Amino acid sequence: MTETREIRIKRLRMRSWHRGIKEMDLILGGWADAHLDAADDATLDAFEAVLAEADHDLYSWVSGQAEPPGTLEPMLTRIATEFRPAGL
Repeated sequence: MTETREIRIKRLRMRSWHRGIKEMDLILGGWADAHLDAADDATLDAFEAVLAEADHDLYSWVSGQAEPPGTLEPMLTRIATEFRPAGL
């Protein structure tokens, strides 16, 4: 049975907010809350691929401390550009 779009977004949002390090919770969870509902299927696929990576690698890539893999670079650039901490 295939999951619905609504269930997929809920699953991705849950995975975004329950990471291994708090910084990635805030970055990925905040981005997910702001953008997943309006995302197309290609964006959901790209975000899901990002969620499969280790938090320490993701933080290095999003913060610009290391070069991300080419396949993840467009989504990571988007997350880094569009992420805004709550209250700012």
